[in-house]
Amino acid sequence: MADRRVRPPTRLRTIGGVNDPVAPAPGRPGGGRPGDVPAPLTVAASLAGVEGALLVLYGFAEIALLDADRAVMGTSTALFFLVYGAGLTFCAWTMSRRVSWARSPVVMAQLIQLGVAWSFWGGGSTPVAVGIGLVALLVLAGIFHPASISALADDV
Repeated sequence: MADRRVRPPTRLRTIGGVNDPVAPAPGRPGGGRPGDVPAPLTVAASLAGVEGALLVLYGFAEIALLDADRAVMGTSTALFFLVYGAGLTFCAWTMSRRVSWARSPVVMAQLIQLGVAWSFWGGGSTPVAVGIGLVALLVLAGIFHPASISALADDV
């Protein structure tokens, strides 16, 4: 009698001209190997991770510049940037592992970054605005690239 057990679907990935079967890992759409992550998603996650790390560094800078005259404001600002940066870094790392829920917080952070860039526009801070805006647009373009959408889809 023929074997009628249901087997997980297998994709073929070409490596050096040889087909390599990549079976999906349980609970992970499309497998979990780093090679499965498309380049636009990798770039978007990397840039978002760098943004998060810079926000954490800014939080530590706020702690270093803390003085008695503005202790409450400095502490709350430092905590905000530490939590925001750590959260963005975690979401970027999770998104690079092809977990779909991480896309929403990263998109929201980039929309906030576009607002920050708009507020810096004009005068001597225009180069800062251009840099922040370009990075946010690159991250959004990487997230909404068709390959990224497909990689983060739950029904792969």
